[in-house]
Amino acid sequence: MQGWPVARAGMVVGLLGGSFDPAHAGHVHITHEALKRFRLDRVWWLVSPGNPLKARTPAPLSVRLAEARRLMRHPRVAVTDLEARMGTRFTAETLTTLQARYPGVHFVWLMGADNLVQFHRWDRWRQIMASVAVGVLARPGAGLRGRTSPAARSYAKARLPAGAAAGLARAARPAWCFVNLPMVDLSSTAIRARGGWRPGDA
Repeated sequence: MQGWPVARAGMVVGLLGGSFDPAHAGHVHITHEALKRFRLDRVWWLVSPGNPLKARTPAPLSVRLAEARRLMRHPRVAVTDLEARMGTRFTAETLTTLQARYPGVHFVWLMGADNLVQFHRWDRWRQIMASVAVGVLARPGAGLRGRTSPAARSYAKARLPAGAAAGLARAARPAWCFVNLPMVDLSSTAIRARGGWRPGDA
């Protein structure tokens, strides 16, 4: 396992959480776009031990980490098991712990528009909005539903235009920004539905 990633005060770090069961080209695509659109110094993938909103048990963490690291190769991206190391299960807990461990680092929570649709169901989701900027990246079929979701409506006044995405990390909280991307129509669920995956698959 790799150790704790390095970040200095003043840096902007995007956090992309999920089961990554399995990681795929869509995750890589939105990571590259997030680095550019939100002017991020780093992106950390937070490969979770398990998703509280999903009943299905994922593949072993070590397997998912190895596959994610094989796929995501970029000098400014770290694939981590930080939630397992910290013992956190919910995003709000993860953010609180990371902010205490990395004082002065500007974190941006990254999510696909499909996650924004259900964001209001997340544990302490309003606390998340109050503590970090949120960057939303369009995913196939979820753009309109994301922009009209309960969370989007609740925080309509906190939404930055896409043209201001580069300044999202340092905007006053709450702040979120929705950006449209060239689409890569992949999902971990669809990959598993086509017959599952094996470590080392493309």
